[in-house]
This record gives sequence, C-alpha cells and structure tokens, in this order.
Amino acid sequence: MSDSATTIEEAPVSRVRYAGERNEYLILGNKKYATNELMTAFGGTLNPGLSPYPVHSFANPAPLGLAAFAFTTFVLSLFNSQAMGITIPNVVVGSACFYGGAVQFLAGMWELLLGNTFGATALTSYGAFWLSYASIFIESFGITAAYEDEKMLSNAIGFFLIGWAMFTFMLCLATMKSTLAFFSLFFFLTITFVLLACGEFSGKIGVSRAGGVFGIITAFIAWYNAFAGVSNRQNSYFTCNPIPLTWNKD
Repeated sequence: MSDSATTIEEAPVSRVRYAGERNEYLILGNKKYATNELMTAFGGTLNPGLSPYPVHSFANPAPLGLAAFAFTTFVLSLFNSQAMGITIPNVVVGSACFYGGAVQFLAGMWELLLGNTFGATALTSYGAFWLSYASIFIESFGITAAYEDEKMLSNAIGFFLIGWAMFTFMLCLATMKSTLAFFSLFFFLTITFVLLACGEFSGKIGVSRAGGVFGIITAFIAWYNAFAGVSNRQNSYFTCNPIPLTWNKD
C-alpha cells in the first residue's frame, strides 16, 4: 500500500468521500488515499471502482478465472445455439468440472487473498455454477433420473437458470460505474441466463438458441477482459484501454 495513505481521526463511514481543494484525496472507511494512486475500474482485474492496490505480492488471478469462464461459456453456447447440428451438451462436462468449475473457483479464492470482494464473489460463484451445472449431466448424481416428466425437468432447470440470472443482474448493478467492457460482460450474461431460462420454461428452441448466441457474445467479452488483464506494453503490441461508461461522472 502507498505511503501516502494516512489514517484520519474519524469513525468509519458508509459512503465514499473526497477531501482536498481539488478532491485529490479519497476517504475509504477511516483512511485517506491520494486518488492518483488508487486502482481504477478495470475488467482485467475485476475491479469495479476506486480501491487501494493490494498489499500482497500475488499475481492477478482475474484473467485466469475470466478465461476459464469464457471457454466453458463458449462451448456450451455453441451447443445452445445448435451449431453444426449438435444437440447433446455432454462434451461441456469436462470443462465445466475442471476449467470453468475448479480452476475458476480457485481463482475466486485467490481473489479473496488480494482483498477483491467483487472478484472473489463473481469467480467463486460462477465456478460453483459450472460444477453444479455439470452435475446435472453426470449420471451418478441422479439429478435427471429423479424427473420422470421431461417438462418438470425443464422447469426445474429453468428455476436454476433464473436464479443465476438474478445473481448476475445484482453483479451487473455493481459495475454500472466501471468500464464498457466490464459492464457489458455482466449485462450480456444476464440476458443469456434469462433467455436460457425462458427457453426451458416455454420449450421453444428458438429462445434457447437466442440464449446461445448471446452466450457466445458473452464469452468473447470475457476473453477480452481476460486479455486486458494479461497484456501490457512489455509483452504485446496490442493492449486494451478501459473505456469509462458515458454516464460515469465520478
């Protein structure tokens, strides 16, 4: 943490405050930081707003979690959109268990060590999502076998997906003061979950295929944010510059 951070003799507050003649300081809790030395909103680190740099010397786990999420979402979304006529989704089970599931879950745990609450919540939750989704297609869990009525199974999966849609919408609200790529990731993911849930409830293939298309878009946005977190001027000729949302006036 920067030496410019100073403790002020006030009780912790529940909102962010600025100090100084030109608002050059930001008060978070009971500490004052120079605003030019704080992390800004950036999808490559899953940081939705101003925050102090982590005091640990860990690498940034966000690109790993984002890449795992992007790959698994891409594969499943190709199935949902019925690309190449494929209608059996079981090929996604491996990546859902190990890459999108286990690896992304671990990345979320590492975000906890960095003090990134948002990143830890998002990556750990979606890692658990992929693990739980994969269990639906693993016979030993007995999930699909418990439903004799296919319509009941579809409705149950719809409940599962709509719950994740609501969770994703909550995270989307927490990125509204960040960057275009960061916000777009959760915005398109929310739409994807809603369409897939509606497809399960209605039984209409066209709705599920639309969810697959939005899922593919979501996957590419996630890959973009992952690339933003690993690329810099030292290792790449191409870097990603964060674009603040137009309504963000802070």
